[in-house]
Amino acid sequence: MGNTTGLRERKKAQTRQAVHEAALRLTVEHGLDNVTVEAIADAANISRRTFSNYFDGKEDALLYGDEQRLDTLVTRVREQPAGRTAWQALRGALQTLYSETGGPDRDWHQRARLAMNHPSLLARQLAGRVRLERELSQAVAGREQPGDVRPETITAAFLAAVRVATQWWCADRETRSLYELTVLALDEVARPFD
Repeated sequence: MGNTTGLRERKKAQTRQAVHEAALRLTVEHGLDNVTVEAIADAANISRRTFSNYFDGKEDALLYGDEQRLDTLVTRVREQPAGRTAWQALRGALQTLYSETGGPDRDWHQRARLAMNHPSLLARQLAGRVRLERELSQAVAGREQPGDVRPETITAAFLAAVRVATQWWCADRETRSLYELTVLALDEVARPFD
């Protein structure tokens, strides 16, 4: 039974990834407003009904990779050594995530640019970030904090620095990696939290 469940979960993950990749490709080629759920389902070789089993809409399918990366970040924060402060745990988790994935790829860059230029994607992404902020705050809640700074404040500052670095990275003619820009933004914000 365990093998069947594992296989089923892997197939679901593969389907989600295929739908996400189809959504990204079609959106880059035609623009979000010109892409339908039906077109994404066709490109992923699934039915419209199957699409609905995995995603609520094309925006969710498009941002799936971003959501997966953020969920992994929360997990990496929880795995940080107990002696680290909240800020150190957040930074350590981000460094671990980059070392595991090699940093964001071209697809991630395209999603970020699309989100910044399309209100419906930006709204979905913002909703995901609110959830992420809450989960990260819970993940660092038991860690040492500088002074009487609350976990929510530290998490909000951390995510603001990451957001600003992403904006820098998506700017035209930016040649530095997202990781380099994120470290720069985090260093600027970090002084009160280190």
